[in-house]
Amino acid sequence: MQEAMTKDKKMKTSKAVRPWYQDMTKEKVQRFLFGSKEKEGFIKMFVIYALLICIGFIYIYPIMYMISKSFMSLDDLLDSSISWIPSSINLSNYVQAANSMDFWKSLMQSILIAGIPTLCNVVSCSLIGYGLARFEFPFKKLVLAIIIFTFVLPSQITMIPTYVMYSNMGILGTLWSFILPSLLGMGINAPIFILIFYQFFKQVPKVLIEAAQIDGAGYFKSFLRISLPSAAPALITVTLFSFVWYWNESYLTEMYVHGVLTSSGWTTLVIQLDQFAANYSSYATTATNAATSLNESISMAGTMLSILPLLLMYFVLQRYFVESIDRTGITGE
Repeated sequence: MQEAMTKDKKMKTSKAVRPWYQDMTKEKVQRFLFGSKEKEGFIKMFVIYALLICIGFIYIYPIMYMISKSFMSLDDLLDSSISWIPSSINLSNYVQAANSMDFWKSLMQSILIAGIPTLCNVVSCSLIGYGLARFEFPFKKLVLAIIIFTFVLPSQITMIPTYVMYSNMGILGTLWSFILPSLLGMGINAPIFILIFYQFFKQVPKVLIEAAQIDGAGYFKSFLRISLPSAAPALITVTLFSFVWYWNESYLTEMYVHGVLTSSGWTTLVIQLDQFAANYSSYATTATNAATSLNESISMAGTMLSILPLLLMYFVLQRYFVESIDRTGITGE
């Protein structure tokens, strides 16, 4: 009897100290690797995170390289032993780059050139999208087809006729060459904004519009009080995308606003970055302090200054931007 109890005790002890993998059945292994209805599998999550890390590295690496090089001195650039971390933080690169780009003036003009047409884009595109979504009229499908066609049509095809038209109108070298098309729903990438509002206003329940009309609200008041407040996600998305596209547009800005043949005073940080070498050479010859010759660190500092406002805007509005993208998928009647 005592021997049987001792044997049973040894068997329980051996089960208690067995490695964890001996208790895992084939079903548990499959559930761990491939997942179940309640939980994602290890293989799927590993692939997803590996892809996200790779994509994030592709985007982050140039920015990290730019930041690292922008703080290096000329000695650090020539020293092969220094790759990422500079021996000392050299802020003079940013000072010289900002002075050569006339940073504060260019920043304020960039905000005006990108902000005012963006506001006009939002107003005109929301009205056009609401009209297409809520009203039925002849040739409506043809109008939508033309809007899509204008988005697909390359801007290079209409560039010369547009330039001649603006020249005849006398608005070349002024901000009106961006404001006027935006007011008419033909700003930069405006067709896609019209389609965004069109799809979103179609999802707004019609019963809300009908209830407002029963209470005495007209079409325009229903748009302002009912449809537009519920379209906040679309408004945020269109505003951010339009602002970024106007901010990064250098060719059309230089042709229409900055002026190719006209001596306009309008400029942007992106244009200043395109002309950075010439501007820095002019600054170095007229600077009272000993400005160093143009090198990679100063160029990287100038590039960082041109994208810094957009980075700050994204960090501040990131939560609203993600929420707006997520909420545009809600459905209505």
